[in-house]
Amino acid sequence: MKTIDTDKPRKLPRQARSQATVAIILEAATRILTDRGIDAFNTNEVARRAGVSVGSIYQYFPNKDSLLLALRDRHSVEMADAIEGVASASLGGDLQADLQRLVRAAMAAHEADPGLHKVLDQHVAFAHDDHASGQRIGQMVATLLGQNEGEIMHCDLELAAWTTMRTVEALVHAAVLDPPAGFEKSQIEQNIVDVLYSFLTASRRHTADCHPGAGRT
Repeated sequence: MKTIDTDKPRKLPRQARSQATVAIILEAATRILTDRGIDAFNTNEVARRAGVSVGSIYQYFPNKDSLLLALRDRHSVEMADAIEGVASASLGGDLQADLQRLVRAAMAAHEADPGLHKVLDQHVAFAHDDHASGQRIGQMVATLLGQNEGEIMHCDLELAAWTTMRTVEALVHAAVLDPPAGFEKSQIEQNIVDVLYSFLTASRRHTADCHPGAGRT
């Protein structure tokens, strides 16, 4: 696995026509990765599959690594949108119900194209803390926890949100890409919810790490 943040797209598509072209290119890249794997993935093959010239691809993507980066970023945005829907719908006061919605939304986002996610997971590092969507997800999870603060036994909600976000990502990835045999999806989802709920509501707190004004005492 490698981090490819240096291979940024050359320019952003601003007009509807260029946005449509980029969407076609990314869809072609997705289909090649899911149908044939990383070994068959190159800009010439993407151009052929998309029905555009290689020059059209190079207008936006300098190489195949930048295409992988764009697909990774698109997945991160999809995750952020899914979690935003959960956070905005929460009224607070029922942490377990909110966690169930959070896990279900994350599962749905990964299930949209599990073949692509498996390739990205193997070949592209997800820079959660540095990427704008990762920061957005962290903020929304912190908001979600803040709405349920009465049930959460942690004085530092920011740290609890970081732990929750990373736990969801790791377990949901495993549940979609390499699920344990012999269990229903609903069982796996509920176990992830139970892990999160147990962590967030654990009665034993490290009060020595809490500072005045940092949270509940």
